Amino acid sequence: MLKINNGERIDRSQIPRVSSELFHRQLSQFVRNNGFIVQFFAYPEDKQMVLLAVLRNSDLFILETTVGREFPSLTLNAGPQFNLFEREVAEQYGLRPAGHPWLKMLRYHANKSDKPDVFGNNYEEEIPGNYPYFQVQGESVHEVAVGPVHAGIIEPGHFRFQCAGEEVLHLEIQLGYQHRGVEELLQTVPHKRLITIAEGIAGDTSIGHNLSCCQALEALCGLEVAGGASTQRTIALELERLANHIGDLGALSGDVAFNPPAAYFGRIRGEFLNLLLALSGNRFGKGLIRPGGTAFAMGQEARQVIANKIKELRPEILHVCDLLFTAHTVLARFERTGTVTREHAQALGLVGVCGRASGLDYDVREFFPTECYGDLPTISNKVTSGDVLSRAMVRQEEIVHSLNAIDLLLAREEEPCQPVPVEGTDYALAPSSCVVTLNEGWRGEISHCLLTDDQGQLIRYKIKDPSFHNWPGLAMALRNQEISDFPLCNKSFNLSYCGFDL
Repeated sequence: MLKINNGERIDRSQIPRVSSELFHRQLSQFVRNNGFIVQFFAYPEDKQMVLLAVLRNSDLFILETTVGREFPSLTLNAGPQFNLFEREVAEQYGLRPAGHPWLKMLRYHANKSDKPDVFGNNYEEEIPGNYPYFQVQGESVHEVAVGPVHAGIIEPGHFRFQCAGEEVLHLEIQLGYQHRGVEELLQTVPHKRLITIAEGIAGDTSIGHNLSCCQALEALCGLEVAGGASTQRTIALELERLANHIGDLGALSGDVAFNPPAAYFGRIRGEFLNLLLALSGNRFGKGLIRPGGTAFAMGQEARQVIANKIKELRPEILHVCDLLFTAHTVLARFERTGTVTREHAQALGLVGVCGRASGLDYDVREFFPTECYGDLPTISNKVTSGDVLSRAMVRQEEIVHSLNAIDLLLAREEEPCQPVPVEGTDYALAPSSCVVTLNEGWRGEISHCLLTDDQGQLIRYKIKDPSFHNWPGLAMALRNQEISDFPLCNKSFNLSYCGFDL
């Protein structure tokens, strides 16, 4: 395997291409030795299919192989980390991971190879529209189906509960109802439009996804980012984290009918969205980050506005957190509800808040820092029991950490950088290149992987939202819980539908 750096351009000729057997053996051994998958996807090259894997432990590695219509399933031999990745490969390109424990579609769309799908018992058999849900047998077992259309404004997703009375024996989550073809779109539009599309991958993670996109373009175009712009980009990512974590604590309060914190946190979330508005002209930070820097310079006035607002909000946030986490009625609902053990979290490869709440000590800001994160203090989490309380406490700890980080960044003596023109020439990408970017979005590890051909055109743009790792964790959290705990468990994960349905 080739060791690579976060956000570094490499020649595609440097990527080791090994036999399918060696590829399978190396990935299996890596994951069994406490390694994790960052990316695992297929792409066509010269009338053959290539499987590419990006893996991490304390370093990043890349490896690829060529395959025919079949390849040995890593889900069967190395563990469930590979499950969704292999199902995605099967659905997108009609490749069968031979021996996969239960191969079925992921997002309900035809594959790109114009070949029969591979979800039946042979290559010519297709499942005609029906999704084969797991079923628990027994006279006392009943099913509860929720969605995909919900009573509210949330996005579409189907949840199938297998229950014995009120106890959930198994939850299967089926998404894919709003597949938008984002990855294909990114490979066909002019390069200058990539950043606009990246901002819409997941609307609540505009900064995180666009930052990953811009860092990849900077690597492929040889662009440098000045220190002042990097500071501004880091502040924007932390403001996005603050707005969402505070909103989630408010939503968790509402789910246990503790309305005062729900109201307070809802109002405070709006304050941080307004700070993004002051920084970029948009409450979700759209239009701010551009390859080579930012579209708007952060002047002294904007710095002062952010500093004053944080000074005002910090005691309010701490007070409302104290109100929430000292209420015995709240603790009675949070503690030991929706527990995902460290063992299960590692087997599934959970990331971000969900992973750290279960005891997985991984944060991109510490392991593979970009922008200003190498100069900022790291965070350690004290409550890691894997339950709703742990996921809520990790959010509280991250809120305090983000407030402190922004204070440190605002204290830097830097001249405002020149804004990068919003309208400019198209970006000329380095030919025959690969770049992998990782950032710690507010949900966890975001990764973009870009591959170019010998003309500098994109042949693959692969996006990995942290929700891709974490949806199976929500299903595991419901095991042996009462079905009435589902809304609370669901909100404690707060995963993205559109970040999954690419």
